[in-house]
Amino acid sequence: MKTPELTCEKCFEDFQESLEELSTLVKDSDKHELNAAHQKRLIRSFEVTHELAIQTISEFFRKNRKTVFSGSRDATIEAFNEDLIDDGKAWLDMIIDRIKYNPLYPEDFDHELLYNIRKKYYRLLLNFERIMKDKLD
Repeated sequence: MKTPELTCEKCFEDFQESLEELSTLVKDSDKHELNAAHQKRLIRSFEVTHELAIQTISEFFRKNRKTVFSGSRDATIEAFNEDLIDDGKAWLDMIIDRIKYNPLYPEDFDHELLYNIRKKYYRLLLNFERIMKDKLD
């Protein structure tokens, strides 16, 4: 069975669905203390949403005949240069934080990552949604 071709619009729809879930989790976290399970769900939802944003960016550039990127850093830099994202450094920080967060390693990075998701990265993802919506319309 042949899988349907991935399009920028489909990636963006998937991103928006994931962002809705992240929004719910962030709003819940603002209302009450996070238990361990909720923390893990919030981090995982952020990771999926960020990955779908990068995939949307890559497909947007592929659709517009730009080069294929070797990784999320290259795609992020090009997205900043093309005004798809509004804070290139913070987006690169997102990538670094995702690398630093690894549940297999003993260092406790959860609290810092959760703070960054709630106070910085969530807003950046909302801005990306707004910008991409304008670009795709």
